[in-house]
Amino acid sequence: MYLLAVGAQSLQREAGLNVKGYSAGVERRILDALGRGLLKEFPNPERAGCPGPDMLKRIASRKVPLAEAEKWLDHLGSCSPCYTDFSQFRRAYELRRMRTLLAVAASILVVATVAGWALVHKRNETLMAQTAVLDLRNRSVSRGTEPNPGERPLEVTRAATHWNIYLPLGSGEGPYDVRILTTSGESLLKASGEARLNHGVTSLEVAVSISSSRPGRFILQIRKPGSQWNSYSVLLR
Repeated sequence: MYLLAVGAQSLQREAGLNVKGYSAGVERRILDALGRGLLKEFPNPERAGCPGPDMLKRIASRKVPLAEAEKWLDHLGSCSPCYTDFSQFRRAYELRRMRTLLAVAASILVVATVAGWALVHKRNETLMAQTAVLDLRNRSVSRGTEPNPGERPLEVTRAATHWNIYLPLGSGEGPYDVRILTTSGESLLKASGEARLNHGVTSLEVAVSISSSRPGRFILQIRKPGSQWNSYSVLLR
């Protein structure tokens, strides 16, 4: 028992412990020293000198500073019933601790998943707000600089920085030129892009920058390089 006490004092000095508890490494070394045969070799049916179950629980759950728990080490090393109770309390404590850690990990995972979903959702909303779809599939083709006066203008927000233009039915793939003119013929925007056929729809994607333009009616013109312009009325909001 003297060796156990000396060993505990040495462990305390090595670990540099504070008054609140002791490290898992120190605890393992103490338990290794105490655990050799303690479950059966030291019967104490009268439970003489035993600490109460509350103290054993506090020691097992690391709620007792080592300086206070140290005085019970000799007794734990010479009382199988106390060591049996201590071991059971410690297993119960470790089980609760593991369940708590798993619950915390699950909560973190849920929070991370929700945050990730919200971030992706927000990003998709931003992309949708920045993308405008101009559907020309059922529009009549107006050759030249003047759009068809009988058709309602296409409406598009000036905040959109990306246009996805669905070209009229029968339009081929390949490069296209795009420009926006004022009704008086002044150029507002020039762009180009590559049209691609996807699920029967020929779409042309172009990057635009018209957020600083005034709202109102304009003329959208599209053509294959070297061909005649097709014109459509556009209302910028």
